[in-house]
Amino acid sequence: MSKRAAAVAVISTVLLSVLTSLATPAQAALGIVISKIYYDSPGIDTGSNSSLNAEYITLKNTRTTNQVITGWTIRDPAGHVYTFPTTTIKAGSTVTVRSGRGTNGITTRYWQQDWYVWNNTGDTAYVRTSSGAAIDTCTYQDTATAVSTTC
Repeated sequence: MSKRAAAVAVISTVLLSVLTSLATPAQAALGIVISKIYYDSPGIDTGSNSSLNAEYITLKNTRTTNQVITGWTIRDPAGHVYTFPTTTIKAGSTVTVRSGRGTNGITTRYWQQDWYVWNNTGDTAYVRTSSGAAIDTCTYQDTATAVSTTC
């Protein structure tokens, strides 16, 4: 390798390191994605707690490190907003947010709603950091045969 090629390689490595360190917090957190929305719970929509809890959204941490999402939100255009309490998603793991009532655990959270969040006819979910930076979005449309969507 010539001295010039070696110098270019070193400069490229340093430049890449500097640019990577300038990434915004939202860009650094892109390892959190909406993996699934189960928007049409089985049976007739009665509003019972078991029916509400059969409707859910799942976030996945695609990174190899744990991700703290405390204060992050899931929202839809109708104004439903879920704010995560103290929450860490382990590397490669998921957290599911069910629409109804229940006791929060490590991998399952409850929105505590009295009615459904996700429209059967189509909707959009947004995930944002505690400062409001957009992390992921998932939009689905009713297909007459589907009850969920993989984002």
